[in-house]
Amino acid sequence: MSTPVETRGREPFVHPALFYRDADEYLAGTVPFIRSGLAAGEPVAVSVPEANLALLRAGLGADADQVLLMDMSVAGRNPGRIIPGVLRAFADTHPGRHVRIIGEPIWPNRSDHEYPACVQHEALINLAFTGRDVTILCPYDTQNLPAVVLADAEATHPLLIDSDGERASTGYDPEAIIAGYNRPLPEPAGAAELTVDTTNLAQARSLVRTHTQRAGLSEDRAADVELVVTELVTNSIDHGGGAGRLRIWTADGHLVCQVHDRGTLTDPLAGRHPVPPEAHRNRGLLLVNHLSDLVRLHTGTDDTTIRVHFRL
Repeated sequence: MSTPVETRGREPFVHPALFYRDADEYLAGTVPFIRSGLAAGEPVAVSVPEANLALLRAGLGADADQVLLMDMSVAGRNPGRIIPGVLRAFADTHPGRHVRIIGEPIWPNRSDHEYPACVQHEALINLAFTGRDVTILCPYDTQNLPAVVLADAEATHPLLIDSDGERASTGYDPEAIIAGYNRPLPEPAGAAELTVDTTNLAQARSLVRTHTQRAGLSEDRAADVELVVTELVTNSIDHGGGAGRLRIWTADGHLVCQVHDRGTLTDPLAGRHPVPPEAHRNRGLLLVNHLSDLVRLHTGTDDTTIRVHFRL
């Protein structure tokens, strides 16, 4: 299996998809990529699901100690967290150096609720790293992922690698993925509802506390939910026409909170730009991504809906 070990002479940013059928092909496509980077003195990070992380630890042997290893099912539980909290967090600590990262944000156990955010994330990587001296290799399990997922991978990765070698993707079109998965979210059933403006923020927080208590969330996690909802409704008041429609319900093992307003988001990377610790503005959506287990978003020409999920 060919891997994008020799990345010089191409665009600074290289984003291949690795299509693998079994553990042997997985290791053949990832271990040489990692070892080539280490041999060149390049920083290397790996964020993949735990089962594949164990494969790589065994395959790398002592070399694993030189690699930053992360469980993607934890670090990337919310796909909106991966760019700022995993990829940029690693690449930005090594300015002026070529960095290699393996990131596997899509695996067979990802839910249908999570998948649109996952594939949008893969498309947005191309915007977030344009011009950066970074290679991000993304493995895809061709035996257990649906055909639509593999087709989307061809649209989000300009370079494809499998057992037959390496080739340019003829279907590469990340903008189409970003737009195509920007779909209206289905209407919830049985949600509590409140229109929130400057006059009743305290009432909105009280509604959230009531639902986190009913759902049995810990005090710390309930505080995260309250902070996230406060950020969302405050953003609606400031940028979404002066008010936001808050809805809260439970479904599929999650407490779900949604805020709809009359604003629009024009930056597709909103909530994914790292913000320096000393900055006091532009942290709201980034905070929402870091604290939530899943963030889904739909923005139209005259409204935006943001839905956040918290596991129970």
